[in-house]
Order: sequence, then structure tokens, then C-alpha cells
Amino acid sequence: MRLLPKEEKYFDMFNNLASQMNESARLLNSLFADFDNRASYADQIKVVEHKCDEITHDIVKKLNQTFITPIDREDIHALASGLDDVVDAVEYTAKRVILYHVTQSTEHARKMTDVMVRITSNLKNAVAALGNNGEQVLKDCVVIHTLENEGDTYHHEAVEKLFAEEKDPITIIKMKEIYEKMERMIDKCEDVANVLEAIVLKNA
Repeated sequence: MRLLPKEEKYFDMFNNLASQMNESARLLNSLFADFDNRASYADQIKVVEHKCDEITHDIVKKLNQTFITPIDREDIHALASGLDDVVDAVEYTAKRVILYHVTQSTEHARKMTDVMVRITSNLKNAVAALGNNGEQVLKDCVVIHTLENEGDTYHHEAVEKLFAEEKDPITIIKMKEIYEKMERMIDKCEDVANVLEAIVLKNA
């Protein structure tokens, strides 16, 4: 039994958007793992971000042309915007690494991007289950909330280590902002999970 009436085009576009979001997280993880090639990964993330803007635009355009939608119109808009916001936050983080001429990766940056890969993988799975399996969506959302807490822990550890060990004030300013942007992109994933939970509970 389907949880929701399924209009294939919307769900296909959501799945595409979620896949691109997960890809952007994987590229950011690679950026910090293979830091010598950071500019190349930042460029690839920008390409993904542009694709997501186009998909989001297509969803909004379709929404304006559709009289009957498979889920509430505001939920479609919130889900598309939320997924796109995650990718924007990833792209913003990568851009700051390049603009600020950051010269080395850190252990905590790698830990936070690893969380980002896992949390977007769960988001991707939850979006894929949206039209068919509400219970699975909620299970994925529980994992997402746990991963957000893990990301918060790494962020706090990163800032503490930065102020305890780094002597250069310019580096402190740069890295503090980058860590904050990384925490925010993880928070945005939890925002999407909240939208998904609301959709499932509303349509149960």
C-alpha cells in the first residue's frame, strides 16, 4: 500500500535533487581528504549546485502548472527548497576554502564532512521512500537527528582545538567561519528531515 498518491514526475525530481545533494557532500568530503586538488572539487561542487538550482526551478514551475498535487503544495515547495539549501550551504563552504586561501585540511573538517556524507545518504534514502514507505522515512529521520548531534560534537571540538592551539589570528578567523558554515550545512539536513517527518505524519 502506498503512503501517498504518486505523481511520478514530482518524485523523480525529488530523487534527482536528493542524489545531487548527496554528490555535493561526497565532493566536499573529497575536497578535505585530497586537499591538494581542492580547487577542482570546488569547481565540481559549483556544477552540482547549478544543476540543483535548475531542478528546483523545474519543480516550482511544475507546481505553478499543476492543479492537483500528490502532497500539499507548501510541502513540495518546502522539500525542494530545503534540499537546494543544503547544496547551497555545501557550495558556500567549498567557496570559502578557496576564497580564504586555506592551505591545509584538518581532522575535524574531515570528520564533519564524513558526517555530511552519511546524513545526506540517509536523506537520499528517505526521499526515495517518501511515496511508498512512511515508516522507512521516519527511521531515516531518526538517524539524521543522531548524525546532526554527532556533527555538533565535532564542531564544538573543532572550535575548542582551534582556539587552544592555533596562534595565527587570521587562521582562527578563517577556520572559525568555515567550521560554522559546516555546522550550518549539517543543520540544514536536519531541517529537511523535519519537513519529511511532517509530510509523513500529515499524510498517515
